Amino acid sequence: MDVRRPSVAGQFYSGSTDGLREQISSCFRPDLGPGLPGEEPGSGDGVLGIVVPHAGYAYSGYVAAWSYHRLFRDRRPDSFVVLGPNHHGTGSGVSMYPDGSWETPLGKAEIDADLTSAITRITGIIDPDRGAHTYEHSIEVQVPFLQYLYGDIKLVPISMMMQDLETSLEVGREVAKAVLDGGGKVAIVASTDFSHYVSQDVAHENDHLAIERIVAMDPAGLYQVVRDRGISMCGYGPVMATIEATRKMGADRGRLLKYATSGDVSPMREVVGYGAVSFERD
Repeated sequence: MDVRRPSVAGQFYSGSTDGLREQISSCFRPDLGPGLPGEEPGSGDGVLGIVVPHAGYAYSGYVAAWSYHRLFRDRRPDSFVVLGPNHHGTGSGVSMYPDGSWETPLGKAEIDADLTSAITRITGIIDPDRGAHTYEHSIEVQVPFLQYLYGDIKLVPISMMMQDLETSLEVGREVAKAVLDGGGKVAIVASTDFSHYVSQDVAHENDHLAIERIVAMDPAGLYQVVRDRGISMCGYGPVMATIEATRKMGADRGRLLKYATSGDVSPMREVVGYGAVSFERD
């Protein structure tokens, strides 16, 4: 069975099992993070998707912890569709890892081959493609958080090089149809960082304009503000796709859980912005 080996273990996060567990636990610490969520997930079904950052855990891990805390306190999904940007420009425009497993220092996460097969039957734009995922970190860094909280998980990784509005909405619709047709309890995870290498003031101003559209579940508005303001948000396509998918699945509101920048961890002239958002229904 195909196994994707970790590409950024020891760089973006600790490369040892014990070190990684300790590092993730520290991301939940109450001075920056939301606190540990408890030992058992909730029994609800209101949180359908989340937005999380994908920088090194030392800078963005505690922001990611806010989204994972919210999801864990709500429910245990059967599977996780994780959408991230393609930073390396390899593979097809929208690339899904079709089967096998992803390995991290916390073990192997099984690819949900039933769901990837269902998406393949439906889609006109998402291609089965392992190559795009070989070195990409935006999805990989989410997997240890999920393993830490939930143990054994099933995963559907989708890497987006194409991030225009039309493509993103189509990806969201196709993912939602496969999830709804299968009747599974699936959570959608959008991996993105916000402004890159701008001043703290510029990051705050621009990122909150983008977050305003995300919380309003307005993908067209998000696309417009990213273009108009020239926001260097790397995963706006995965976020737009997640808004569309979760809206089709029944979400009716977004909720900002945490915003911060790398400058909140360590003083610096130019910062990167990170946001945690959930998409929910009653």
